[in-house]
Amino acid sequence: MYTVTDKRREILLAALAIADEHGLPAVSMRAVAERVGVSAMALYPYVGSKDALLDGLVDVMLAELLDIDRPAADPADRLTALAHALRALAHRHPGAFPLLLARPSVTPDAVRTTDAVYQALLDAGVPASQVPRIERMLATFVLGFAVSEVNGRFSAGTADPRARRAHFPGGEGLAHHRLAGHLDEPVDWDAEFAADLADLVILVEQIGRPDTPGDAAADRRVRPARRAPAPAIRRAPGRSG
Repeated sequence: MYTVTDKRREILLAALAIADEHGLPAVSMRAVAERVGVSAMALYPYVGSKDALLDGLVDVMLAELLDIDRPAADPADRLTALAHALRALAHRHPGAFPLLLARPSVTPDAVRTTDAVYQALLDAGVPASQVPRIERMLATFVLGFAVSEVNGRFSAGTADPRARRAHFPGGEGLAHHRLAGHLDEPVDWDAEFAADLADLVILVEQIGRPDTPGDAAADRRVRPARRAPAPAIRRAPGRSG
């Protein structure tokens, strides 16, 4: 039996496909209706409005995160798994992914995803009063890094340090010249994401255990190396990391 839920999902998947193929500006009620094979007016009983359609896209994407196999015990591993899954989601849906930065987390699967992060932070010992702030910090890092890879600062055409230094006349841009040997090195975005995330997880652990001696806290910096290797990302065609 074909249900309202089935039809709504068909509409949202059609909108997601349009975003993946042509970018978010191409997602309109008319374009989605044409993809589904109905009139634009026929969409409204299922998605209500253009804003509701965009919120639905957020829900469809985040539902993919709820399907991943997460380690059940260690909260740091759960946070790490969710972060890598969210980054991989950006590479699967580069056109639609920026919606996660633009839309509030109000849909059911968005709330469930945030709740999973809240629970991991609570299990890590983070005080309840600090959980919302720490969740925003982690989400901002992961979303910002992922968007920068697929649609922004890290994409093709922005990562040539020699070209950037050429814009500085005379003695300007001294820090760029001082760092030239490092800026010219190729960047392994998988390794950089894993290292940045590991530092943030260490911070979360320290917040969760404020009485941990400094040396013991520093010793935990080796823990990420003992976890499962970070998954390499398959990038969308035509984009560079």
